[in-house]
Amino acid sequence: MKSVVNTDKAPAAIGPYSQAIKAGSFMFISGQIPVDPTTGTVVSGGVAEQTKQALDNLTAILRSENLGLENVVKTTVFLIDLNDFQTVNQVYGEYFSQDAPARCCVQIARLPKDVSVEIEAIAYL
Repeated sequence: MKSVVNTDKAPAAIGPYSQAIKAGSFMFISGQIPVDPTTGTVVSGGVAEQTKQALDNLTAILRSENLGLENVVKTTVFLIDLNDFQTVNQVYGEYFSQDAPARCCVQIARLPKDVSVEIEAIAYL
């Protein structure tokens, strides 16, 4: 059995996908980009600010289902420039300070709205 997860505390989907899907004992959270959910615009600043907003959006989706970052078991981080890895890692470590989830980080050519970072996650219910 699966169910759609949707909250107005995170940016609305900009295509034919859901913010997250709960299936069995897991929640699969779509990639979150650094869009402020109240304004619908990309946050200003560099990759650190963008990473923070992406993780805030991911956290909001988790909280909408009474979960937290401690429930995350796997993330994928997409960067347009791996030279930003250290900065992203520093911010990421502030959110996942204990028992960090498994993670993959890859550089890709381009992200929606030309942002610098996108983060998706799998959480255990």
